[in-house]
Amino acid sequence: MKFLRLFVATVLVLSIFSCKEEKKAETVDTPVESGVSTFYLIRHAEKDQSDPDNVDPELTQAGLGRAMHWAEILQDAELDAVYSTDYNRTSMTASPTSVKNDIDTQYYDPNEIDIEQFKTENLNKRVLIVGHSNSTPEFANKLLGEEKYYQMDEYDNGSFFIVQIVNGVATSQKIVFNCNCPKREESL
Repeated sequence: MKFLRLFVATVLVLSIFSCKEEKKAETVDTPVESGVSTFYLIRHAEKDQSDPDNVDPELTQAGLGRAMHWAEILQDAELDAVYSTDYNRTSMTASPTSVKNDIDTQYYDPNEIDIEQFKTENLNKRVLIVGHSNSTPEFANKLLGEEKYYQMDEYDNGSFFIVQIVNGVATSQKIVFNCNCPKREESL
């Protein structure tokens, strides 16, 4: 009988100590909007228009020069991500910047982008987005939450949109870079 009482007492003591509630880690709810995110948006550089039936042309020599120029312009931006649509002309435009910053280019479809998710995934980052004459200003508008910019002219390869979101408040500016990038001369 003594043994049974000792056994029951031991089980009770052990169960009391083992049932202690574990301390929960305290979490601080930080609003998703807090912080600074900077988005640089450009249209692809000059594309080869020699074949009007080619829906996925590469860049011309001038376009390759402009792509290198964008990499130079963005060299001090300390980019965290580079996005491009999945076309030759956009990925070729993004490539020099991507290589210079040692960042893999991520591909996106402008028709299927979830802008809120995109902003959340890129919170507190500096991001380059390469698109097209219609999708670049549209993407800037989505980031801003307003219709501020319109489709670009077919020969506008120098517009540079900067959208910055600070603690949930978006501002933007548009700068035009006139690149007189020379064509490479063929070796004689």
